[in-house]
Amino acid sequence: MSLLFGHQSITVPSSGVEGNYYVILKNPDIISLMSGMCGRFRSMTIAYLSEEYISVKLFTAVNLSNGDNVLSEQSYDASIDARCAAVLIPMAWFGDEWHIVYTRRTDTVETHKGQVSFPGGACDPGETTPEQTALREAKEEIGIVPDDIRILGQLRPMITITSFRVSPVVGVIPWPYTFRMGSNEVARVFTIPLSFLKEKKNRWEFKLPSRRYGLIVYHPYDGELLWGATAVITDTFLKILELID
Repeated sequence: MSLLFGHQSITVPSSGVEGNYYVILKNPDIISLMSGMCGRFRSMTIAYLSEEYISVKLFTAVNLSNGDNVLSEQSYDASIDARCAAVLIPMAWFGDEWHIVYTRRTDTVETHKGQVSFPGGACDPGETTPEQTALREAKEEIGIVPDDIRILGQLRPMITITSFRVSPVVGVIPWPYTFRMGSNEVARVFTIPLSFLKEKKNRWEFKLPSRRYGLIVYHPYDGELLWGATAVITDTFLKILELID
């Protein structure tokens, strides 16, 4: 398998889509190359964020970061018995800009009733990677076919206040797309453009002594309110892309 980064090509062993992803993470030549490329990408505007750039930034954030590699809404303790979970952050390009696809949960689900979220959920027995869980849940909840998703990378896991260890997986889907919603879980699918999400004037952040991270609430968009863990994951993603400080 040959990977092209900018004008430089690196060959890594091929072992299927998921296998390639983990081979890439362990390849020291790619680690060095990606680290050097990030500085050259900084001047790119939001309209020209390429899939290559997004992949590089995600890779660098996960693999070259210092210190704690886990986000947590609560006081983090490595002994926390957090349940495995994963979500998909679906991205779509239309209207000359990137959008993130969100869902609004129904009022009949067990938890987080009526809240904005990403498609995702708890890991099933036998699932060994976040991609497996995220792709399965996205298909079950909103009908995205796994073969339609180009995986770009992951964010650091996040420990939620409900004690789930959530691994966000970023992927690109074609647009327009025909979603098939799971009637029991998802009430609506909608998108928010990165151009809206990156503006500080479109969000509030409240510091709470009981939480490790502040409570982030975005101004309503298309009648939907983005807040809580989904907003924190969104905020983290925007920081990785250097769209916000």
